[in-house]
Amino acid sequence: MNKNKRLLLDINSILEEVPIESSQKIADLGCGNFGYFIIAAAKMTGSQGLAYAVDIQKPHLREVQKQAKKENLPQIKTIWTNLEKWKGAKIENNSLDVALLINTLNQSDKRADILRESTRMIKKKGKLLIVEWLNKELPFGPKPEKKVKKDAIIDAAPKLGLKLDKEFSAGEFHYGLLFSKL
Repeated sequence: MNKNKRLLLDINSILEEVPIESSQKIADLGCGNFGYFIIAAAKMTGSQGLAYAVDIQKPHLREVQKQAKKENLPQIKTIWTNLEKWKGAKIENNSLDVALLINTLNQSDKRADILRESTRMIKKKGKLLIVEWLNKELPFGPKPEKKVKKDAIIDAAPKLGLKLDKEFSAGEFHYGLLFSKL
């Protein structure tokens, strides 16, 4: 994520929607090259927490490891995985307090599989935070056919054992959804 892209998403205001507390177990599913969200979330969980940076691209994970070491965040653990595969992420069932899917779903045609895998890892009453691109014409971002319709996620949620807690604006170009696992 370059500096201009960082301005597209206000990390702290988005994470405040959860909220993340000290000693929690969290995961950024599809953390990306710099792991901005997992770095910020790890600081919120503190040294007693556990923060998983999860991605399918090993170079991204190496970059997050470097940044975690630089910022003295030993609570960050990287996990290489394909979120489209059931139990692909080596994270226990019902173990996460919070899972983040930030601009991850639009990168896959197997969105239902990613949502199922994400939900598997979240404990009862745990939170799933989803941020995706708004369905409007933009000179950047994913192609219109790759954008994830907010209503499609909301409609699928009950089938996955999720309850919508709130919808929120995640900036000028994104929407946010916060779910609880039933």
